Amino acid sequence: MSDSAIAANRRAWDALVPVHLASDFYDVEGFLAGRDPIPAFERAEVGDVAGLELLHLQCHFGLDTLAWARSGARVTGLDFSPAAIAQARRLADRAGLDARFVEADVHDAPAALGHARYDLVYVNVGALCWLPRIERWADVVAALVRPGGRLYVRDVHPMLMALEVRESGLAVAHPYFEDGAPVEETSASYADPSSAPRTTVTWNRGLGEIVQSLLDRGFSLELLREHRVADWQALPMAELGPDRLYRLPAELRDRVPLTFSLRATYRGDR
Repeated sequence: MSDSAIAANRRAWDALVPVHLASDFYDVEGFLAGRDPIPAFERAEVGDVAGLELLHLQCHFGLDTLAWARSGARVTGLDFSPAAIAQARRLADRAGLDARFVEADVHDAPAALGHARYDLVYVNVGALCWLPRIERWADVVAALVRPGGRLYVRDVHPMLMALEVRESGLAVAHPYFEDGAPVEETSASYADPSSAPRTTVTWNRGLGEIVQSLLDRGFSLELLREHRVADWQALPMAELGPDRLYRLPAELRDRVPLTFSLRATYRGDR
């Protein structure tokens, strides 16, 4: 199923590119005017990127990739959507930023990038759920990080992925662990609830499965945090704050993690 599902997901993401470019959620014009789309806490976790070779996997149309370019990184973005990559290149030109964008499935990234290695491989929100097997992804990132280089991931928390909103409240309705069934969903874009619904397939895996896949491939974990905030309205009751991040109401805020982040260094001794 995974090959056909990935192809269907690619078509959905191709169609979402113009929706996202026009959305207030991404606020492309604000970015061009100087707005930083990277949350302050994420910048603190990533640290100084000036002068680093940074690879952004599953970069969509490159907004966050270019934000790191503004901070002095030498950036490459990779995504499987040809429509997204075309717009990323246009956005780089509009912003006057130097960036390389490559069209390829993330699983093919080492070959597509000429087996180059990077100081920092960066993965941000909405990436891992599109991948059928986390260990295959871990093989990819291990092939892309220089010995002594770092991987940074901030993504949807697997617990949130397992939840569903019902009349009775929140229910654990989907698999948490990777050996569960993939989830097929038809919905509008998180960036524009008025957009046409599209059907996609996602896969979940537990936080322990993600971390262990990296430890098994020679990464040393430096940071692992679970966050009460999300970049999008992760659940209908989540409220938007002045920092453009969503939080659950007070009575739920300490019960459900919305996102997580990790930073790991590649020892290169696997």
